[in-house]
Amino acid sequence: MEIAGYRFPNALALAPMAGVTDRVFRRVCRGFGASVTVGEMVSARSELRDTRKSRLRLDFSGEPAPRIIQIAGGDAADLAAAARVNADAGADIIDINMGCPAKKVCRKAAGSALMADIDHVGRILDAVVAASPVPVTLKMRTGVSADRINAVAIAKMAERAGIAALAVHGRTRDQHYRGVAEYDTIAAVVAAVSIPVWANGDVDSVARAREVRAATGAAGLMIGRAACRRPWLFRQIAAAAEGRPAVAEPGLADEAEIVLGLVEQVHDFYGEEQGVRVARKHIGWLCERRAPHPALYMDLMTAATAARQIRLLDRYFDAVNLAA
Repeated sequence: MEIAGYRFPNALALAPMAGVTDRVFRRVCRGFGASVTVGEMVSARSELRDTRKSRLRLDFSGEPAPRIIQIAGGDAADLAAAARVNADAGADIIDINMGCPAKKVCRKAAGSALMADIDHVGRILDAVVAASPVPVTLKMRTGVSADRINAVAIAKMAERAGIAALAVHGRTRDQHYRGVAEYDTIAAVVAAVSIPVWANGDVDSVARAREVRAATGAAGLMIGRAACRRPWLFRQIAAAAEGRPAVAEPGLADEAEIVLGLVEQVHDFYGEEQGVRVARKHIGWLCERRAPHPALYMDLMTAATAARQIRLLDRYFDAVNLAA
């Protein structure tokens, strides 16, 4: 896959996820083979650009190009201004969020709620592409609901507006993350446009990655929730696609090193108080497939200091090792 001169050899992308795809997690996933990583969405509203939350979400220091910043909002002028500001600040690609189903986003007529008004979508696409000095991409869903599937129409509109690539999640807005992703609509989008398309939704194994590529004909795959639990999935999918030997799941010692390294970096990035809170969700995801050890796990998830969280993580993996 290539977008405006940027080449993505395996076309495997880490999906943008608010509260997850910060600089630390992007670096981890790139280390495991993701060739595209997208930052957490940032608000297009000017009064929210200089908050600590936005500054952390816009921290791409030390990362290779392209630095992809996703903007979210419902006003075409705000989104156009945000594209300009973020490009001037160092973004190499601007991504427009029309995929988030979260109520707090959709209540503001942003995210996937935008797909309900196709004329307004057109105004946003035209405004952002015209304002941005860097390429613009679009992430969306298949539609608003099962009886309002309009991804193909929006994809055609996006291509005409000058959007450089699309990512399509195989669910409607009202599904949120429930049910099973469908790929027929993504295949129809791929057939309808000549720009690259990422297929997103339920890509959680090497076998599913093969199925989704075959079903959609998409140029690339975008992985979200499965990457939270198994960031090494990128390396496994890439090896299979390239005909290389299969990449095994990490052993317990390697997994402990991955989790501890990620948690320590999260502490450093956010500072102790917030870092401990953010680390809890990563610990929960990455330890899901191991023996529960309920009492120790509860202590671990309620630890209030970085030192205690690390100490309990060591104890947790020791306990898992003894139980193996």
